[in-house]
Amino acid sequence: MSCKRAFVVAIVGAESSGKTALALALRARLAAQQIPATVVTEFLREFCDRHGRTPRRDEQAAIAAEQTRRIDAAAGAGAAVVIADTTALMIAVYSELLFGDASLYAAADAAHRTCDLTLLTALDLPWQADGLQRDGEHVREPVDARVRAALQRIDHPFAVVAGRGEARTEAAWRALGKAFGAVASPPAEDAAAPRWVCERCSDAACERRLLSRLLAAPALPPP
Repeated sequence: MSCKRAFVVAIVGAESSGKTALALALRARLAAQQIPATVVTEFLREFCDRHGRTPRRDEQAAIAAEQTRRIDAAAGAGAAVVIADTTALMIAVYSELLFGDASLYAAADAAHRTCDLTLLTALDLPWQADGLQRDGEHVREPVDARVRAALQRIDHPFAVVAGRGEARTEAAWRALGKAFGAVASPPAEDAAAPRWVCERCSDAACERRLLSRLLAAPALPPP
């Protein structure tokens, strides 16, 4: 007897933007509500750890295909929610950026369309080194721009997730609550609180202007 396909949440974004931490935080919240959820980790990390190097151009397609295969396998394994800590779309983006190779987009686009919700992590977290996994802070904006362009091209809705710590998890949880009815309804937002006005906006500059104001603002005293 086949299992119903899980609700698939794709978390994408530039390096050092909190994708893995967010995936684990969402799984913990779902578990607290007794909603079976699993995280599909990043196969690229396994590859780098195993080989002690980053992949060559000719190895990119196989890595992307394996990421997609793992997401599909998890989606049919009985969990209610599958959280993908990156998708083949990110492999395609880096393949274009690093090697000038755009050939992976066709398969990556098709795979990404099967995801039910995409969360795009904003660039408001400080860059941190992580061995072979990180190319440097200078690549974050070009990667972010390419991810947005790809999501716009395939007409795939996405929610931008920003904030530090628990605030970032809350932003993702609200987006999940809107898309997946089994989670608790999002709490009513404080009318005075800053909020996103363009969850599907392709212009990252508008978000960064808001983020710069939020980060520069003095911390409010506790209530």
